[in-house]
Amino acid sequence: MLVLASASPRRSQLLAQAGFTFQVHPAHIPEDPLPDEDPTEYVSRLAREKAQVVFRSLQAAVNANPASHPDPLIVLGADTTVTLDGAILAKPEDATDAARMLRLLSGRTHRVITGVALVTEDTVDVAAEATSVQFLSMSEDEIAAYVASGEPMDKAGAYAIQGLAARWIPRIEGCYFNVVGLPLSLVSALLALRGITA
Repeated sequence: MLVLASASPRRSQLLAQAGFTFQVHPAHIPEDPLPDEDPTEYVSRLAREKAQVVFRSLQAAVNANPASHPDPLIVLGADTTVTLDGAILAKPEDATDAARMLRLLSGRTHRVITGVALVTEDTVDVAAEATSVQFLSMSEDEIAAYVASGEPMDKAGAYAIQGLAARWIPRIEGCYFNVVGLPLSLVSALLALRGITA
């Protein structure tokens, strides 16, 4: 039984798009970076912690009634962040914070990093994918209008490449799906190692 430990509708859509059958059980954990934590280490840690929390929760139900869960439990966790000059740009706290992030990204190339983790009864597999994203310069009016749209508010780095922000992104280098929130080729390879294919 494959379980996605994420409340993100985008991750669910991507995993379904790739042909996988799964259940969704969101993980609720603190997502603050540790002091001086590297962005790749940060998303990898959160992906692992999310998957482990959900695995422990569901494994109790499996142990209580093994006959109702004949397939081994496998939990997929993921976390995405934006990083620029080594700084982590997570989800904005409010509109002012979103505008601050967009000013930082404007006219620059940044990286989007997604950590993914697969947790089973015996194993924990963790990996990460990075994509470079080029942003055009944004005017203050464009930033204000984009923030007012509400789209930036639950997105790492305060933008959605698959949404209105596409107009400011002329090119990327790497996996597009990673920027949306789930690097499908990496996830598919990890799942294949555990015997799960679409």
